[in-house]
Amino acid sequence: MFDIIKLILVFLIILLLLRRRWNVGYVLLVASAVLALFYLMSPERIALSIKGTVTSRVTITLLIALTFIRIFEFVLRERAILEGMMNSMKETLRNRLAVIISMPLLIGMLPSVGGAYFSAPMVKEATRGLGMSPEDKAFANYWYRHPWEYILPLYPGLILASAITSIEVRTYILLNLPYALTMFFSGLWMLRRVRGRFERTGGWSWKRFVYFLPIIGLLCLVILGHMPLHYALVILTLFLMIILRLPVQRWKEAFRHGFSKDVIVLIAGVMLFKEVLEVSGAVSNISRFFSENNIPLLPVLFLMPFITGILTGITVGFVGSTFPLIYSLTGADPHSFTFAFASGFIGVLLSPVHVCLILTREYFRADMMGVYKRIIPLALIVLVVALMEFSLL
Repeated sequence: MFDIIKLILVFLIILLLLRRRWNVGYVLLVASAVLALFYLMSPERIALSIKGTVTSRVTITLLIALTFIRIFEFVLRERAILEGMMNSMKETLRNRLAVIISMPLLIGMLPSVGGAYFSAPMVKEATRGLGMSPEDKAFANYWYRHPWEYILPLYPGLILASAITSIEVRTYILLNLPYALTMFFSGLWMLRRVRGRFERTGGWSWKRFVYFLPIIGLLCLVILGHMPLHYALVILTLFLMIILRLPVQRWKEAFRHGFSKDVIVLIAGVMLFKEVLEVSGAVSNISRFFSENNIPLLPVLFLMPFITGILTGITVGFVGSTFPLIYSLTGADPHSFTFAFASGFIGVLLSPVHVCLILTREYFRADMMGVYKRIIPLALIVLVVALMEFSLL
């Protein structure tokens, strides 16, 4: 019972610091120090935790993957590939609803904080003259930015989940796919009243789809080629930089952008917190507590990530702080973790401190409760699908 109290206090500290908009890495470093203090860890055990963090193969893998995700994003923006994707969608789809949702979907392919604010003007332009309410516009912009976070290996939450649990990114993608598809199709139902088409300004050309090759190539390497994500990112990013003839000076800026202090701190915080949880004995004690008291697993898999997600509004927050504990209860069971991931991300979607939700509401001047009335029913549908998948598999 004392272990539960200690961990609750640690989680309260994590949530408090995240609400104050601290970097997640720094938050987990502080949480690691508090946990070490609560468990009166000896200098030898602290040193063992630090050594495990620094020398872990997972730490190195994460550093490479997150660094090259940032470089990959830099190259796509530098060469206006993302802009080309959006123009291609508008010319090709023409259906107004398809164009409206394609804008946040495309921007959502790149994991940037507040990216919903980038797609908001495009949604506004695409909805001009339709008489849509600010709440409907805000919903379209917000909801369709986020299905990718379940399945796109550019998002750090997915990578951290894989690193913590030793479950392949490919496995997460395949098991999370029903959640992403549910978000997509349920959103179409919510926007079913949208009608109309755009006039085509040019002839159809297959060249429009060239802009999508970098994303398609990455997904093919990871999903079909079974290539580890960090290898795929390194190969694809360097290949793009060469064939797009990025100047030497821009190479330097790209690597400077990728190899940032924030990435290093995030990895250090996540991995140290994981090590301290294990070395301190917290993980084994919690596992023993749940087994001895016959506490059902399903409520734990839902509540821990969901509450952390709704209070923090960020995926790496609930993954980094709850998945090590869940791992102690379930081992590397992919079905448990995909359900936990779905639960946590539903919390993130509903979080009032989620940056994308805040920026979208402000841009469209939408009523927050009106936006929630559109989000909550669909979030419940995603949860039902997650429960069904967990129960069946």
